[in-house]
Amino acid sequence: MASPDRSIPTVFYNMCMVCDGDNVLVENRVDPKLHGYVFPGGHVENGESFSASVVREIFEETGLKIENPSLCGLVHWLGPDRKWVGYLYRADKFSGNLCSSDEGEVFWMPLDEFIKSPKLAPDMSSFLDIFLKDEYSELFYEEFDNNADFHLL
Repeated sequence: MASPDRSIPTVFYNMCMVCDGDNVLVENRVDPKLHGYVFPGGHVENGESFSASVVREIFEETGLKIENPSLCGLVHWLGPDRKWVGYLYRADKFSGNLCSSDEGEVFWMPLDEFIKSPKLAPDMSSFLDIFLKDEYSELFYEEFDNNADFHLL
């Protein structure tokens, strides 16, 4: 008996917490689907490695070229027609001149202010557990009757 097809269309993306001492690089996203304060990032292109994609995305959205991004963990969920998988990175080595993009304004902010900001994008506070706490490496969203519940693993 043949096994059922387990394939599903999947979108891969990344996000990076760029640190400069006690400050983090913040992007005030303007996209109505994901608006508010986030760390910069974006989609992984076909044929591109995950680490190369985060370096490219950070450069495109901020003008900074990060070095040696470190993988913190991932976040994933199943949408109505595809799975979404996000790779979360940290970096503290970078070069270049900071500049904003069409994605939103970028600026430095003390991490403790970012954590408490009422302007955080939806679910960003859950992502912070992956970025900041070594005991977690995965954030998984489950949906029950159109209500999302998440699990830190």
